[in-house]
Amino acid sequence: MSETSVATKVRRRVLASLERFWRPDDFEGSSEAVTKALSRLVASGDIRRVRRGLYWRGATSRLGMAPPPVDRLADELVGMPGCGPAGWSAALALGLSTQVPRYDTIAVPSRAPSNPGSVHLVSRAASTRRRDERLRPSEVAIFEVFRDWDALVEIPKADAVDRIKNFAETGVIRIDRLVRASASEPPRVREQLRHFLGAIGRADDAEAVRPARSESLRRDVAMAASA
Repeated sequence: MSETSVATKVRRRVLASLERFWRPDDFEGSSEAVTKALSRLVASGDIRRVRRGLYWRGATSRLGMAPPPVDRLADELVGMPGCGPAGWSAALALGLSTQVPRYDTIAVPSRAPSNPGSVHLVSRAASTRRRDERLRPSEVAIFEVFRDWDALVEIPKADAVDRIKNFAETGVIRIDRLVRASASEPPRVREQLRHFLGAIGRADDAEAVRPARSESLRRDVAMAASA
C-alpha cells in the first residue's frame, strides 16, 4: 500500500469520527506512513496529539479542538477507576475557580505512568479507596480541592459550600462513596470532609468519617471553616 493511499485512508477514517482516541495501530499500512498521515492531521488541526502514539478527535470551535474529557483521558492513560482532576483542574471542573491551568492535571490512585505527554499526572498511590469505591472524576475533584482549599477556591466560602451541596443533591457526587473512600485520604482531607458534611446538615455522615489524630490540625481546619 503506497504512502498516498495510506494517508487517504487514515484521513477518511479520522475525519468521519468524533469524540474518540486514535493510535497508529488502528490503521493498516506501514507505521511510518501512518505516523506521517497523523502528523499532517495534527498540523491541520483535525486531531490533537495527546502524547506520543495517542491522538484525539474532538469537537471544534473558534478556540480550536476541545480536549478529551478528563475521565476518558484518565481511562486511556491509566486504565483504572478513581482518577480525576487535581489542583486548578479540579477547582475549575467544580466551578470553584475561573483559573484555567496551562495543562490538565489528573490524580491517579497508583503510581503515575510515565510519558503522559501534555497531561500532568500526580500519584495518589495511598488513596486506594478511590479505586475501590470507583469514584467519579467529580468526586476525586472534591478530595483534591480539600487538599488545598484556601489556595484553590476563589469564590466565597458559602457559595462554594452551596455549590458542592447542590452536586450532592443532584447526584453528581455521592456522599456515601466519599465517606467510605475517605478512609484512605490524608487527615486534612478527612477533616475538610467532616466540616463540609456538617455544614450541609449531614451530621451522621460526618461522624462516619475518621477524624484526624492531630488536635492542632482539627483546630486549624475548624477555625478556617468558621472564618
